[in-house]
Amino acid sequence: MDATKKNLMLMVPMLHQGGFERVCVATARLMQQYYNVYVLIFSSKDINYDITGLNIVDIDVPAKKGIVNKVTNILRRIAKVKQKKKELKIDISYSFGSSANYVNVLSRGKEKVLTGLRCQTDMERPDQVKLFCKKSDQVLSCSREIMRQLLDDYGYDKSSFIYNPLDVIDVEKKASEEVSDYPFEGQDVKVIATMGRNDYIKGMWHLLKAFSLVYKKHPEARLIVLGAGDWSAYEELAKKLGVEGKAQFPGVRKNPFPYVALGDIYVCSSNHEGFPNAVLEAMAMEMPVISADCKTGPREILLSDEEYNKLLSEKPDGASTDVTIEGEYGVLVPDMDENVDMDPDHITDGERVLADAICSLLERGDKREYYSSKAYERALLYTPDKYRDSIHEILRRYE
Repeated sequence: MDATKKNLMLMVPMLHQGGFERVCVATARLMQQYYNVYVLIFSSKDINYDITGLNIVDIDVPAKKGIVNKVTNILRRIAKVKQKKKELKIDISYSFGSSANYVNVLSRGKEKVLTGLRCQTDMERPDQVKLFCKKSDQVLSCSREIMRQLLDDYGYDKSSFIYNPLDVIDVEKKASEEVSDYPFEGQDVKVIATMGRNDYIKGMWHLLKAFSLVYKKHPEARLIVLGAGDWSAYEELAKKLGVEGKAQFPGVRKNPFPYVALGDIYVCSSNHEGFPNAVLEAMAMEMPVISADCKTGPREILLSDEEYNKLLSEKPDGASTDVTIEGEYGVLVPDMDENVDMDPDHITDGERVLADAICSLLERGDKREYYSSKAYERALLYTPDKYRDSIHEILRRYE
């Protein structure tokens, strides 16, 4: 370690999969030129990111089920992290996500503490948000919308937002790799692609139902969903909707990008996001994007500043658009319900609107080409260099 550098701890529960885990690893690499960086994790189970050259500190307190176990876990994590902060002489500790934030603020010693609220679900526990605001030197977010909520709902004016970094060159490189198990290989079809784990916040039942409507109009349409989880219930729903085999759920892939790149349209059906990395990654692959206008993230990516400000003036509380918006960089459709509904006979208005938006792109090659070009143009704005300079500028205030 370099004795001339300050010691920075980045805290994240695991390094399995997910947006803020990826950002944590990227932050660690980008900050190594300025700090002695330690990445503290609660468990090293199923690490899925390249951690070569990083200083990983594993306190080995994995998640457990049951209220008593959870409370005990939190206390053990706080004690171990407090010890590590003291042992490593940490100057600044920055945590990613609510569970890490909780441990970060409650293990506080002499170091400066920064917490990250990166998703709308992080904002749904007012007691936690108040604690983080009270105990943090600063709260960081990856969305203007979260920053607005902190000011309007909590009177907290010490927050900053930094858009997540996107390494377009790396995405392009990974997307160019060959795959041997692409489910639609050799077929003359139009593929709708998405990435996301099987979690209610991803709203995949909305996408599958919308796809069933699209398929009735466009039998050449196909759907591929890439992500971790048990998809058997979705495969059963696909069967009931009449799209068995037309909608494929190959599960998690260490490199999902080639599968997405072989598609024609990317759709994000989430009802919660922070800053949807998967959307930007798809845009880096020149994929035309349709996204639900969930609480944070998509509108800031797909709309121009003028379009974003116009929507905010119409919906000053941050509520979703009521109509489809064909933005400068992608298509925004109204947010959809967060309650999981696997009833094949219940198709909502929101799902019909999403289906119409997909059909519009399928039927207009010129529109797909336009949004393909604009998607790539937008992706180039989120460079690691910009992120590096922004996060370093914030951290320097606490050196």
